[in-house]
Amino acid sequence: MDYLNDSNLSEIFQSGFKPFHSTETALVKVMNDILIATDHGKYAVLVLLDMTAAFDTVDHDLLISRLQHCVGISGLALLWLKSYLFNRTFCVKLGSASSSVAPLLWGVPQGSILGPLLFSLYLLPLGAIFRKHGVPFHLYADDCQLYLPFSLSDSLPTRPLLDCLTDVKAWMAKNFLNFNDRKTEAILFGPNRSSHTPDVDLAALTSQLKSSITNLGVKIDSALTFDDHVNGVVKSAFYHLRRLSKVKPFLSKRDLESVIHAFITSRLDYCNSLLIGVGQGTLSRLQLVQNAAARFLTGRRKFDHITPILASLHWLPIEFRIRFKVLLLVFKSLNSLAPVYLADLLKPHVPTRSLRSAEQLLLSVPKSRRKLRGDRAFSVAAPMLWNNLPLHIRQATSVPVFKSLLKTYFYSLAFNSVGN
Repeated sequence: MDYLNDSNLSEIFQSGFKPFHSTETALVKVMNDILIATDHGKYAVLVLLDMTAAFDTVDHDLLISRLQHCVGISGLALLWLKSYLFNRTFCVKLGSASSSVAPLLWGVPQGSILGPLLFSLYLLPLGAIFRKHGVPFHLYADDCQLYLPFSLSDSLPTRPLLDCLTDVKAWMAKNFLNFNDRKTEAILFGPNRSSHTPDVDLAALTSQLKSSITNLGVKIDSALTFDDHVNGVVKSAFYHLRRLSKVKPFLSKRDLESVIHAFITSRLDYCNSLLIGVGQGTLSRLQLVQNAAARFLTGRRKFDHITPILASLHWLPIEFRIRFKVLLLVFKSLNSLAPVYLADLLKPHVPTRSLRSAEQLLLSVPKSRRKLRGDRAFSVAAPMLWNNLPLHIRQATSVPVFKSLLKTYFYSLAFNSVGN
């Protein structure tokens, strides 16, 4: 890993199984680029490519060749990796019954430390194909997403994407990866919420165009309202609350709270940084879930005032949890604890002349045109939130200190009237 990092050999836009990377950082980057493009009046098409059983079809000889010629591994290290891959066998066991043992001629061992890393290195040439066609992309293990901003006035606006897909299919065929056309999905975003679909040539992608897709566990709709995602979270959370009511009598309050965080809060917080700037009506549905969970935990009645209950539990309301996540990503990005692709979206504020603001650790806020597009992009919303923080929070020396100071600050904003 040190060798790969020092030599800049790993794919910068591969977020799977890498320190400081996650599905959320990947989605923040992709959605930022789409929001910025649509803020400039452009359209953007996002394509989710499906690779069937990708880990299982990796060709060992090709992988060894790639490690040798693309990554530069040789000598004893290469022999060690050959030994790791070759002469593996597998069988299927069910109870006391077992199948015969068969050789495992392809694939990287799943559930292993090296498996995901070797698979990422196997996919390295894909990045060169995307860059050749000028098509932005992002990978999370074998989940591949391509997106292309374009103007309707452009000549053949989607041609780079279609040509890129042709080359990707050809490369996958040569590398024994199964490109599943039937499960590949596409979605089109515009500069406003209009449901009008522009007349552009998407060729075979036209039949795969959807009004809503699920991308790394987040439902994204073409109007970028995230209503479908929120509806799914609400439905799932209330289902689990009903299930938990059956075990509540057997759990202590402390254990019950742990279970609520595992089944409810985790769903409310998953990729919630994408919800910055969405409508209050959308957030209110998530707030209803948190309110119900708080009343369930404390045994309060349905119509008891919720603010004192949340304050007593030290649960930040949904809107503050979203801001908290965005600001945590900012702090990590500024302290080399986040992917480079997020850090590159944040620029320090440089005053035109010597001013006291130069010592305030402020960020530059790019100009945007549309409240429901550019203002919601990470590169715009994050600096605005960061600059509004008190200086002592921006000066925090570590993640635990920053989180503690930030929660105390947001707690005072959310509950300053409680008890007055």
